[in-house]
Amino acid sequence: MQDEHFSANPIGVIRSTLDFQFQIAWQLLDLHLTGLQDEEFHWRPASKGLHVYRESEIWLAEWPESEEYEIGPPSISWLTWHITYWWSMVLNHSFGSGTLAREEIHSMGNIQETRDQIHELSCEWKREMSALTDDAFLSTERTVWPFTNKPFHELAAWLNLELMKNAAEIGYCRFLYGVHKK
Repeated sequence: MQDEHFSANPIGVIRSTLDFQFQIAWQLLDLHLTGLQDEEFHWRPASKGLHVYRESEIWLAEWPESEEYEIGPPSISWLTWHITYWWSMVLNHSFGSGTLAREEIHSMGNIQETRDQIHELSCEWKREMSALTDDAFLSTERTVWPFTNKPFHELAAWLNLELMKNAAEIGYCRFLYGVHKK
């Protein structure tokens, strides 16, 4: 038997489901970022893999030439940069000027500032999502990065998946670090 509340408001159901997914992904990320220190943040799980590096007082992220397994596993510092990258890009291209480029998004270089930045992006995302009208939520107008011609709620679903994926990768890297340090 269907709940009358949900069947009468399908957009509300989509919003509620996306918010539920977001909250789970956010809790997983928070779990894996809690207690994280800079040494582990910068630790590389293999000699080869995506990482951040400092150049002229700016922390930059390596960019993969491919997504083949041979590139190696990313570090937590790269994974957290990746979260700030795609979230900043979505916010800028969906709600801002639409001019932000990957090269303009730098790593913070330490876990505390990174956690703060991710938290700020989360707050901005929640504000924008709650202010979005139902028509805009169903429209393709704001879906311009990383794909187009999809309803905005599909972009929100993609963002939830990216957040969960990156959170899981950070957790896996922490398990590897825990074994490495023993």
